[in-house]
Amino acid sequence: MRLFSKTITAYAHCDLPCGVYDPAQARIEAESVKAIMEKYQGNEDPVFRTRALIIKEQRAELVKHHLWVLWTDYFKPPHFEKYPELHDLFNRATKAAGAAGGKGSVDPAEGQKVLDLIAEIDKIFWETKNAA
Repeated sequence: MRLFSKTITAYAHCDLPCGVYDPAQARIEAESVKAIMEKYQGNEDPVFRTRALIIKEQRAELVKHHLWVLWTDYFKPPHFEKYPELHDLFNRATKAAGAAGGKGSVDPAEGQKVLDLIAEIDKIFWETKNAA
């Protein structure tokens, strides 16, 4: 009868909460966003530019996703106590990847801002990993 019982849906960054987290996932996507912005600036072909915008927005959404996973799943209250700037840092990074930056701009300088914020998160992340 268990086979026919109601199921409960669980959500995690993967199908099995593995405990494997790394800001590199967000950084790689953010590097892609910045590179696409640079290619967009160097190409006048409207078809290429349309494709570039679509791909850039998809990658920027993945940046936000990977940052949210770190923010909500990896970092715990003791981390936020030790690094009180962490909430603000994640907030600024996800906004910079979103409509205010990565998704809403084709300026490579905006892409670099996201990378700089991810680098700050990365530094704190590795401090917490090395302390464990």
